[in-house]
Amino acid sequence: MSFVKPTVEYVEILPMLIVFGAACIGVLVEAFLPRERRFNTQVAISLASLVAAVAATVWMANGLPAVGESRGYGLLALGGTLAIDGPTAFTWGLLLLLAIAGTLLFAERSLEGGLSAFSGQAASMPGSESERQSFVKGLEHTEVYPLLLFAVGGMLMFSASNDLITMFIALEVLSLPLYLLCGLARRRRLLSQEAAMKYFLLGAFSSGFFLYGIALIYGFSGSMGFAEINEAVRNDVGNDGLLLTGLGLLAVGLLFKVGAAPFHAWTPDVYQGAPTPVTAFMAAATKAAAFCAMLRLFYVAFGSERWTWQPMLWVIAILTMLVGAVLAIAQSDIKRMLAYSSVAHTGFLLTGVIGLQSTADLSEGQISSLQAVLFYLVTYGFATLGAFAVVGLVRDAGGEATHLSRWAGLGKVSPLTAGVFTLFLLAMAGLPLTSGFVGKWAVFAAALSAGAWPVVVAAIGASIVAAFFYVRVILLMYFSDPVGDGPSVTKPSLGTSGVIAVGALVTLVLGVVPGPVLDLAARAGEFIR
Repeated sequence: MSFVKPTVEYVEILPMLIVFGAACIGVLVEAFLPRERRFNTQVAISLASLVAAVAATVWMANGLPAVGESRGYGLLALGGTLAIDGPTAFTWGLLLLLAIAGTLLFAERSLEGGLSAFSGQAASMPGSESERQSFVKGLEHTEVYPLLLFAVGGMLMFSASNDLITMFIALEVLSLPLYLLCGLARRRRLLSQEAAMKYFLLGAFSSGFFLYGIALIYGFSGSMGFAEINEAVRNDVGNDGLLLTGLGLLAVGLLFKVGAAPFHAWTPDVYQGAPTPVTAFMAAATKAAAFCAMLRLFYVAFGSERWTWQPMLWVIAILTMLVGAVLAIAQSDIKRMLAYSSVAHTGFLLTGVIGLQSTADLSEGQISSLQAVLFYLVTYGFATLGAFAVVGLVRDAGGEATHLSRWAGLGKVSPLTAGVFTLFLLAMAGLPLTSGFVGKWAVFAAALSAGAWPVVVAAIGASIVAAFFYVRVILLMYFSDPVGDGPSVTKPSLGTSGVIAVGALVTLVLGVVPGPVLDLAARAGEFIR
């Protein structure tokens, strides 16, 4: 048996190498640099590496070769384990931009009197003397920056995975740092630790389902590669029991990661308990990476079996939209409300996935489901980041004032803060002249073109229900009298202000002029096989 020298496509995977390399440098900084110099160094390394990765992604995307006569662009890297194609480049660019915004939110120190939102010493018991001393000394966890970079690197790998083992490894690489980050809140330590524990335990269960699904699919096809799995499906090798059970277990792992019902139970608890910068980054970036991986898995590996998994997604999409929209009404905490809103948006995105079809089947000018989902991820990502960034500004003596009663009269206290938050809520509701309207229109149109009109009808109904709790918050801010001294809005740093401003700008521009981003998503082409 001869050894074949592996070929590494360094240029095509350069963004991922930059991010992982910077994460490793961040670990060394934590080991050898004095504590007082770590914050500025870690922030500089994180931002510089992410900006460099964005530049490398643009360079890589412009050099992708065309694939045959299809609309696909790209190549298979690292022995076929990664697919570097147009959708990968688009998702990588989005993930890196969201990561830059997340880093700026992580670096916020104006809201806590010069301290960050993260615990000074995570190993201390909540309320203990050691925790009090860490607070007095101004200690903080700068390890959050390499953890963020490791999570981003895992997301880049996850969205480009072209075989099941690589996808599983990427899933764990992106998940483990997030489990840690969720438990590092400076305030509400017990709630934060509870969120991390729930996320970890439920994530471990979902990973077990995913891994068992991999074993069954390997037993069915004899391969881990997506193209080989699809070929086995097309040839109908006769093990339908292994195929259907394995596909269902893989779907459980991915649907947990995007927060789809009935696998959504972790979402409100984790979103509420995690530090708000972590919630903002996780809500936006994880969903983008997971949906790109889900699209690639269903289209490339199981595209020939779509008549099996599409009905399953019909049911899950409808259930997810209704659960998210209805349960959000009962929430009295703004972060839990936005969490259930995220569940509803997962259902809307699944509506786009249902319409998955080849661009060869589309008429001229018709929006493909891949194009619609990619556009929706852009609109949702920036609106969500901006909304959670605003949530972090409204505070009281105990830290963030997330109970809805504390938001009464915010429009009178801080018209600018209330106005920006209203814009994000209207975008999530899908009102015209906001990015959310165009995003919903795109995924609904893609689903209708695939004949999934019952799902679209349910989505419209869920949107109407969801509008109620968004409008309720707007009415509370502008037409209710403040409770006590009213809400207090803390002035953020330039970084957080920039994140909010960019989120608002993207929300407005994509609502009025969505063409350039839709065209960019269209030029991304199809997944290569």
